[in-house]
Amino acid sequence: MEEAKSQSLEEDFEGQATHTGPKGVINDWRKFKLESEDSDSFPPSKKEILRQMSSPQSRDDKDSKERFSRKMSIQEYELVHRDKEDENCLRKYRRQCMQDMHQKLSFGPRYGFVYELESGEQFLETIEKEQKITTIVVHIYEDGIKGCDALNSSLTCLAAEYPMVKFCKIKASNTGAGDRFSSDVLPTLLVYKGGELLSNFISVTEQFAEEFFTGDVESFLNEYGLLPEREVHVLEQTNMEEDME
Repeated sequence: MEEAKSQSLEEDFEGQATHTGPKGVINDWRKFKLESEDSDSFPPSKKEILRQMSSPQSRDDKDSKERFSRKMSIQEYELVHRDKEDENCLRKYRRQCMQDMHQKLSFGPRYGFVYELESGEQFLETIEKEQKITTIVVHIYEDGIKGCDALNSSLTCLAAEYPMVKFCKIKASNTGAGDRFSSDVLPTLLVYKGGELLSNFISVTEQFAEEFFTGDVESFLNEYGLLPEREVHVLEQTNMEEDME
């Protein structure tokens, strides 16, 4: 008697926006999915499956129940996995956008190491003939001057991390203007772009602790906006965000 009454209540409320009980909620959800989908987004066969899913079959008809369960499982599987596929497509799209952006930002020559300039003429040629979009960092040093070796080592590491920046070094005695670059002003960093001097840091190691590392030099240059954003850092951040989703 109770079972018949419960079934009667479900039939009375069939077609309304809200059902009570798990079965009613599931039926509402299926009808909502069918009504909310664009009429062109599903082929007739799939829409028929959804209609059948939204209309419960007779409990006494074993074959109908099995067919209903099978169709429900197939359709629910497709709906769930379609959402997962959409999410995967979105991630792939984001990754592709990031790669496209990096290609545009890194357009131009790439270097990856520190160039040794042998003369003042080579120094001037590097500044004047390099592409205008390229940032050039020149370290003027001399053997035996405190901080010069450590700075050369740091620039070697930065050159690998910022291949779109051209890092160079030249001995003060080879510049043709050795009197202007005495030991009192070494090591000196000069930064150029488009043939113009952007920054001039004399005795630059005075800005660091007695023992400094690549990260210290990188932070110093970034404070003045002289380094672009690292490509590797951006890609790693994107991957971490995707892994967290």
